[in-house]
This record gives sequence, structure tokens and C-alpha cells, in this order.
Amino acid sequence: MIDYNTQKNRLILHEYGRNVQKLVEYALTIEDREKRNLVAQEIITILGNLNPHLRDVNDFKHKLWDHLAIMSDFKLDIDSPYTTPTPVTFYSKPKKVPCLTQEVKYRHFGRIIEKLIQHVTEIADSEKKEVLVEIISNHMKKSYLMWNKETVSDDLIFESLLDLSDGKLVNSSGFALQNSKDIIQKTRKIKPVKAQQPNPVK
Repeated sequence: MIDYNTQKNRLILHEYGRNVQKLVEYALTIEDREKRNLVAQEIITILGNLNPHLRDVNDFKHKLWDHLAIMSDFKLDIDSPYTTPTPVTFYSKPKKVPCLTQEVKYRHFGRIIEKLIQHVTEIADSEKKEVLVEIISNHMKKSYLMWNKETVSDDLIFESLLDLSDGKLVNSSGFALQNSKDIIQKTRKIKPVKAQQPNPVK
């Protein structure tokens, strides 16, 4: 009679296979705690040999003991060197990430730029503020050109900066922004050249 996989116990961690799952199920039947601990140690060794790529991962052994607990449906009572996990640890739903409802004034600049501008308005050091204004203005121009591949005047960028900073940030030193063509040239993706196929010999 054929023994189908659908008739067997469910594999909890498929990457370890059915034989390892059977070992875990066998460990659950051992009444002697000392012997059960020895079998658990052997299973951990097998898990480690099956996953040599995990050895460079931090807490390698800890992960294996967690996997053993998961495969036993958290029922294996052993002396683990780590805190035994619970189903809640792995199966509880993550906390909801609050949705930002604040409207972005200029989508092509983004929310981070708006927050950065507000932060710079609060800086007291005028020299530091002037340097940051130049950096932010150039970044705003790059962001604008990511949306509009043609060109943008420096005056438009400075007007947007003035608006987003509630009139607190201006180009007091009269610096010039990077040239639009130079920015586009740097950000443009170079298309790979297709190799020409040799003409067939007639």
C-alpha cells in the first residue's frame, strides 16, 4: 500500500524534511528527561549540519533551538540553553504601523525634504544654516528633475524653499545651483549596447 504524504503528519518546517520531523516526534515520546535532552542535542547537531550557511549568522545556535521548539509545536520539555519561545512569540500579529495622514505640499520634493527644511529653520548658527540651505536647494533641484526631465529655473527652487520654510530660508549668499543638464547627465541611465549578431554566411 502506498504511503502518501497527505496521510502523514504535517511538516512544520519543510526545509528540514520528514526524517528530522520524525526525530522530533520521537523525542516527544521519551519520558526520561536526561535521555530526552541528549536526543535534543543530537537533533540540534543535525539541524546545524543541514544549514551550514547559518553558521555566519549571529545567534546561530539560538535559531536552531527555536526551530526545534517550533517543530515540536512548543511541546518538547528540555533543558534548552536559551529561553524557550512560545507560540505568541512567532504567531502574534505585528503592531499596526500608523498611517501618515499629513499632506505633502510638493510631492516631487517629498516628506523628508519638508521635515529637513523645518529642522534647518530652527538652527541658530547662521554659517551652518547657509551651508545646509545650499545642500538642500541642490537636492530639491535633483528631485524636481527626477519628475520633470527637462529643466527647472533656480528661482523656482528658491521660491519653493521659501514657501516650505514659511519664509525663513533664503539664498542670502547668492549661490548658484548645479546646472540642470549636468544633473540629468549624471542621473540618466546608460543603456547597455546590444552585441551585433554576425551576418549569416551565405
